[in-house]
Amino acid sequence: MDSKKRRTAIKKIVAGTGLALFGKSVLGNTSYTENLEKVKSKLLKGNINHAVCKWCYPDIPLDSFAGEVKEMGIKGIDLLNVDEWEIVKKHGLTCSMATGTFASIEQGFNDADNHTSLIANYTALIKKAADEGISQVIVFSGNRNGISDHLGWENCATGLDPLVKLAEKLNITLSMELLNSRVNHEDYHCNHTEWGVALADKLGSPNFKLLYDIYHMQIMEGDIIATIEKYHPYISHYHTGGVPGRNEINQTQELNYPAIMKAIHKTGFDGFVAQEFIPTYTDKLMALAEGVQICDI
Repeated sequence: MDSKKRRTAIKKIVAGTGLALFGKSVLGNTSYTENLEKVKSKLLKGNINHAVCKWCYPDIPLDSFAGEVKEMGIKGIDLLNVDEWEIVKKHGLTCSMATGTFASIEQGFNDADNHTSLIANYTALIKKAADEGISQVIVFSGNRNGISDHLGWENCATGLDPLVKLAEKLNITLSMELLNSRVNHEDYHCNHTEWGVALADKLGSPNFKLLYDIYHMQIMEGDIIATIEKYHPYISHYHTGGVPGRNEINQTQELNYPAIMKAIHKTGFDGFVAQEFIPTYTDKLMALAEGVQICDI
């Protein structure tokens, strides 16, 4: 589908009063059907602040990507480096979760040897984010490498404490991502919600919270809705992804995303929900438009 046709179809799907149907794509086909049948399509309801992770669309230049996702009603793009913030800003979007080229999933705050460099780099990043009006910065626990849970909490708290204090002054939230250690990130330390909650309690600051990745936590824990209901005060951001496979979030996978979004909305959450699935459709942006529609409860 060429760019003009795609943009028209996307508007019909997620933002307009036109008529569209996902057709076979929602059943897992690799292309979006052009034989659109007439069904009612509603405006985005405004209950969910939609965002997306750019890394899932590596073949689309950021400038073009920002323009396309803006048409879908998406408000933010996750995991952008400093030199990318201005690109999305000119499209009326925000960087919904900031990162830096230095940030490492494997080498995080649970290892005291990393603290000097991490504190210096994150101090600079937090200040730049504040200057740009960006409200969230991602942090990682790092891999265990034999470090116990207790020592991991202690080290993370020690390394993060000065950054959390700075974040409090600048109205920034540091958000530690929960990741699975079974499939994607072997040995990652912050791999259960309760581990992250215990760290948040230890730090005792409203400016340190968790990035609850639904895909990752389904693999590690299950009980997604019950966990959200119990621990939502600790969560500042959500990521999506289909299980298994981390692909489209339609009915080809096991999670009920409309029900999950309703549970998130019921908690009063007003942050971002970012699509972080790896699209398999030929037209990747149509897969994204579908994901936004599924989550727009």
